[in-house]
Amino acid sequence: MKNKICVVTGSRAEYGLLYALMKEIDKDPELQLQLIVTGMHLSPEFGLTYKEIERDGFSIDSKIEMLLSSDTPIGISKSIGLGIIGFADALDKLQPDLLILLGDRYEILAVAQSAMIAKIPVAHIAGGDITEGAFDEAIRHSITKMSHIHFVTNESSRQIVKQLGENTDNIYNIGNPSIERIKSIKLVQREKLEKAFKFIFQEKNLLITFHPVTLERQSSSEQFIELLKSLDTVGSEIGLIFTKPNADPQGKEIINLINKFADRHINAVAFTSLGQQYYFSFVAQVDAVVGNSSSGICEVPYFNKPTVNIGDRQKGRMIASSIINCIPCKDEIDKAIKKALEMDCKNVVFPYNGENSSIKMHKVIKSISDFKVLLKKHFYKVGERHGK
Repeated sequence: MKNKICVVTGSRAEYGLLYALMKEIDKDPELQLQLIVTGMHLSPEFGLTYKEIERDGFSIDSKIEMLLSSDTPIGISKSIGLGIIGFADALDKLQPDLLILLGDRYEILAVAQSAMIAKIPVAHIAGGDITEGAFDEAIRHSITKMSHIHFVTNESSRQIVKQLGENTDNIYNIGNPSIERIKSIKLVQREKLEKAFKFIFQEKNLLITFHPVTLERQSSSEQFIELLKSLDTVGSEIGLIFTKPNADPQGKEIINLINKFADRHINAVAFTSLGQQYYFSFVAQVDAVVGNSSSGICEVPYFNKPTVNIGDRQKGRMIASSIINCIPCKDEIDKAIKKALEMDCKNVVFPYNGENSSIKMHKVIKSISDFKVLLKKHFYKVGERHGK
């Protein structure tokens, strides 16, 4: 009998990281891929990106509607509650042998809770990372404690998962899955990007990706307005490409600010969802990436491009020398952008490896004959012998 391996995805970025592993599972005659799609994938506001998943040849077994139109803390909390209800039904119907989750979004927290109660083993990707400026970190560590197999992206994260009391026999450093994905994508050249998106690249160009902050005293919109003040002064000779944020608290405020800015500036365009191929194609063509996205830390340096990383949202991650950290203040952002546009990143050392991440994860999954034996966990205290 085939082992049923269920993958859950709720955002475009997350799906990109899961794509190669899903392909590995799907082509394995001894495994059955199940797919649950939720969150932003099902929202017209965020581009109905589940259609992209279907175009890639995957069959969706269950769609869980959980996003409320409100992006307030109350709305997000209620969305989590709806998610738990929907995932409970989906997991009861699908009866997977193993659930694969990635990252730290609240949609993934909801399904992890449902799986814990249903006694379904969980493999978690990218646990142990540190992001001090957002509640994502608390979600990530919580999912780690509800998981049984840990696919971490670096050695520092492996040590953190170990410190959380997990068995080192079940912690695997598989590198950064996004690098494998980038290598597999055929990038679109500048002329085709201009035609497809009706945007003319300028002498210099910036890609802006800014997401809500959730633990800062200064609100997301206040921080983003400081960035817009800076971008307002760069001049029309610099092209500005905005990608809109995820469904997080205060996300709609940022989207409204982006739309108003793009309407007023002939050198600016804004997109709800570029998709992996086009997003990385733009990264390859611009002169710098500006914002507070994990992509600026974990992916952009691979392209030998500088990143202006604003605020503390990504504080704690390993960074390359191409990362310029600055506080969310117009004058400091001005200085950081000026430095980025003058920076030579040809010899940047990329701190994340990502060779064959999906193959490594697939091999681990195949090596376990009975996932249920992982359910009962021992908490390993500091100094206690780990593993076998």
